[in-house]
Amino acid sequence: MSNDRIVSENELEKFNPATDIVETESGFYLYMDIPGIGKQDLDIDIEENVMIVKGKTAQIAVEGEKYLSQEFGEGEYLRRFTIADIVDRSNIKANLKNGVLELFLPKIAEAKPRKIEVSYS
Repeated sequence: MSNDRIVSENELEKFNPATDIVETESGFYLYMDIPGIGKQDLDIDIEENVMIVKGKTAQIAVEGEKYLSQEFGEGEYLRRFTIADIVDRSNIKANLKNGVLELFLPKIAEAKPRKIEVSYS
């Protein structure tokens, strides 16, 4: 059996998780596939105008089992996003469920669409 992935023993395999980005009137939603990541293994940081999402998966060892083929294992997820000035950075929300990270980046009040009333004189 061959293994198409080659990674040194000290280096974890790197994954660039698939991400969908959706814009609404109130903000932006990011949906990121990160299977195998638990809340405790996930870091989301903002440095200036860049949001960095990273996490590590751990290999689950089961006593008495021997791998004949292994495609899931330890690895690192890493993704960087440039954050626009219209995002309210202090109110970003994150939710992790069933291997999907949902991030909500709300727009600042001034950036939300609004209707301008016309007065009659």
